[in-house]
Amino acid sequence: MLAIAAASLCASACFADEIRLKDGKKLYGVIVGYEENMFKVKTDFGYVLVEKDKIASIIPDSPTDPAAATKSDPARKLDAGSDAKAAAPVKNAPAPATPNKEKPAAIVNAHPELPTPAKTPVDASAPALKTAVATEKAPLPTTATPEPPPPAPHEEIQGNLYINHEYGFRMYKAPSWQIIDGAGQTLPNAIVAMGTSNESTLLIVGHEKTKASLESSADTVEKRLHDVYENYRLISQRKTVVGGQPAIEYRYRGMAEEHDWSGTLSVITRDGEFLTVLGMTFGDSDLIQIQENVITRSIASLDFNVK
Repeated sequence: MLAIAAASLCASACFADEIRLKDGKKLYGVIVGYEENMFKVKTDFGYVLVEKDKIASIIPDSPTDPAAATKSDPARKLDAGSDAKAAAPVKNAPAPATPNKEKPAAIVNAHPELPTPAKTPVDASAPALKTAVATEKAPLPTTATPEPPPPAPHEEIQGNLYINHEYGFRMYKAPSWQIIDGAGQTLPNAIVAMGTSNESTLLIVGHEKTKASLESSADTVEKRLHDVYENYRLISQRKTVVGGQPAIEYRYRGMAEEHDWSGTLSVITRDGEFLTVLGMTFGDSDLIQIQENVITRSIASLDFNVK
């Protein structure tokens, strides 16, 4: 096989095209077919398959009598015709059917170490065929419209961290919590609501703009809870700091939807805006202390250093 490939590289038929490869080697023969991204070249020693991506250019033979050349070798009919047809790119060349019994003699690019014979240059006045081969520097034109990049997400979850890019904060999310649609109706202007799948534990973050002071805004939000719960009872109230920002915290108990709830409300001021974080869990559950600790951890983890 190696000897056949070497012979096919060195052969120069009377009427044969010069096929120049990108590695500097040359092949002489007639292109008789194209399939599966490979040209089938007829040489004096048999048929050779050459990958299209390995070809730099194709220089056709220029016989003095084109009619005689076509008559002597029927395969030359592929190259006969006007100069306009001869200048057509390789990718548009017809691919004649080849007999199934014919087998390629070798794949040329499998032997880069073979020598390249010298050949007399083609007269510059003669019409030359230099096949346009697509390369990385000259991509084929396309009419496809590029898809626009996807919009940046307003919120995302990374492990046990909830991140809100729109309002610029992140906080701890318990592994058992998930985003809950509709639960934010408990608190006006809700941004997100998350909690357990059975909604026995919920945490709701709201956002408001007001010119009122922190104390006045926090008092307004706390009074809304009186309308949500039956037998609402305020357990404690204190000023604190959440995420480096001033805040007021309320702890309470109350009845709603046939359950006793234990809740924590934190109202946080930030650059003339307010975030309200309301965490609640079943007060009549054996897991109340665990869930209260999870809510406390989530509120304390608030971080406003998000861009």
